[in-house]
Amino acid sequence: MSYQNITGSLSPGDIQEIKAAFATIEAKLPFLITLSAEERRNLFKMGDKRLAFVNTSLIAAQSNRDILPASFDVDEFLRDYQLVSTLTEVLIGLRQLTEQVDDTVMAIGSEAMGSSLTVYDYVKTAAKKTPGLKTLAQQLGERFKAIRSKPAKAAVDS
Repeated sequence: MSYQNITGSLSPGDIQEIKAAFATIEAKLPFLITLSAEERRNLFKMGDKRLAFVNTSLIAAQSNRDILPASFDVDEFLRDYQLVSTLTEVLIGLRQLTEQVDDTVMAIGSEAMGSSLTVYDYVKTAAKKTPGLKTLAQQLGERFKAIRSKPAKAAVDS
């Protein structure tokens, strides 16, 4: 792994500022929507490969307004194209941040699990000679057995 033990913390004030930043982002994007799975399936998808098609179509529409029906709003088409381009830039940044947060959560979770297993091993060993630790060792052992018996993904979610 390319990282050392991660040490960090977030104060309640930090969390509030992060949540306020999320609220600011949401306020700047009041037009965001949530699509159902069916709606997502039924929409045209515009990825990188289709961007050139849309761009060329926009240029054609702007240059040849007279061939389009009067009901076709070229200016709205332009606004849609500009917004999708801008939001794509925002989305790339959000995905990068999400990936970093996800990777950090995974790494720190792994560190915490490793520490937990070390503690469990010491509690098991100490429970043989130290009064009062047998119940704790059994409690930790039951949780550990429950995690081991679940499929890999479910164990991560526990």
